[in-house]
Amino acid sequence: MKIISMIPARYSASRFPGKLMQDLGGKTVILRTYEATVNTQLFDDVFVVTDSTIIYDEIVNHGGKAIMSKKDHDCGSDRIAEAVEKMDIDIVINVQGDEPFTDKISLSKLIEVFKEDNEKQIDLASLMVHITDTDEINNPNTVKVIVDQSNFALYFSRSPIPFPREVEADVKYYKHKGVYAFRKEAILDFYNLPMLPLEASEKIECIRYLEYGKRIKMVETDVQGVEIDTPEDLERAKKLWK
Repeated sequence: MKIISMIPARYSASRFPGKLMQDLGGKTVILRTYEATVNTQLFDDVFVVTDSTIIYDEIVNHGGKAIMSKKDHDCGSDRIAEAVEKMDIDIVINVQGDEPFTDKISLSKLIEVFKEDNEKQIDLASLMVHITDTDEINNPNTVKVIVDQSNFALYFSRSPIPFPREVEADVKYYKHKGVYAFRKEAILDFYNLPMLPLEASEKIECIRYLEYGKRIKMVETDVQGVEIDTPEDLERAKKLWK
């Protein structure tokens, strides 16, 4: 089984433009993420895939591997699909460029999902973290996920799900971490299928898989890390890095 990692990286992020080129402990955020992914030693290869010559040069000039997108893309999955279309691979793991604290244990759990899936019933796998903070549960920047008894995703939302109508009910809230592991066939299907209304409404790309009947296995991790979406996140990351 050939497994690679792709790190989609846009320069112009809506909430924090240029965030991937911000300094984090003497290196840029995107370089930190790339090095953390390589250092797990889990992958046959690791690439940054980007629409930015600035990010491309940052990776290549530091001895890394990068791919320039040929087309404009609305999401990271589309960017990755274009890059892997002609590659001889089985599994591709999408590590977000703004997650420099990517850890080996969580990625190993995703890879193990496919090694154990002899019947190939799982199209993709992703990570979730148990959250209890009310502000985080209600924050639309935090994507929540609900799962069935076998930890297959039922739905993702920026709203609090499930809605706490009955406060005594023993429910847990899970934050979706934007780290995905795809079978190559699944991500190519995603690339070729049009966006449907639920995905368009929530602006959560993994909803497209659910709308077309794909199965997403969620894997719980207790590693929170810091996703750098805002300048405030960057300051938290700097403190954590020290």
